[in-house]
Amino acid sequence: MNRRTLLTLGLPVLAAASVFLLAANAQDPAPTPIKPAALKVLMITGGCCHDYEAQKMILSEGLSARANVEFTVIHEGPGPKEKDARLHKISIYEKDDWAKGYDLILHNECFGAVTDNAFIERIAKAHFDGVPAVMLHCSTHSYRAATTDEWRKCLGITSMKHEKNHDMLIKNANPEHPVMKGFPEEWLNPKDELYINDKVWENTVTLGTSFGEEVKKDHTVIWANTYGKGKIFGTTLGHSNDTMQDPVYLDLVARGLLWAADKLDENGKPKVGYEGQVKK
Repeated sequence: MNRRTLLTLGLPVLAAASVFLLAANAQDPAPTPIKPAALKVLMITGGCCHDYEAQKMILSEGLSARANVEFTVIHEGPGPKEKDARLHKISIYEKDDWAKGYDLILHNECFGAVTDNAFIERIAKAHFDGVPAVMLHCSTHSYRAATTDEWRKCLGITSMKHEKNHDMLIKNANPEHPVMKGFPEEWLNPKDELYINDKVWENTVTLGTSFGEEVKKDHTVIWANTYGKGKIFGTTLGHSNDTMQDPVYLDLVARGLLWAADKLDENGKPKVGYEGQVKK
């Protein structure tokens, strides 16, 4: 019996086997995709002038509802109204490898009177070397009394003062940027502080603006920055708990976080596996 005959005789057997396998596969449920591990986010908070006890909960719960993130929180320093609240130096920053093991750092701190250049440059270096960051509100005014520019370059914005609390109309200045997709054309943010722009650094992309009442010009209040290898999302918005609890704000910060960590798609949606852990 030659090879051609053997192959011909084998076709019915192969066909039957194929039908059996197809039937078996049709009955098996599709395999469940393996969800990636949550992004490990270190939140640094504390200092002057804000309700950080409440804000650390607002942010950790609100962002976890919108992105696959897991928070470690370091909250240090005197109370926001206590003496020397602006002078505290977060202890983890004393280590050269302070950001090791984290996928992203969320800065929500207010230590404007710290002037130790080496200490500040150590903070910035982690981001220059590639650890992404989210910079919220008074983080922009932190370390502003120092002579080094590294923190300001890392932020992407230089600001030394802010206007008094007032209703702020925020304009979407870059609606095609993934972070700003889903952000309204205009958003009225009640009772927040407009941080006056002294300088917008060269690698900063303005995403949102608000017109100043004292310094009458458009000020960058939402932005994206590249600092060395690090991607930075920042906003000076978020003075009050009411602002931070607003879904518009939390949605914005969640997109900014995912963008900085390279987990946001071009349409402003979390990449597969990085969606929120609970329903909004």
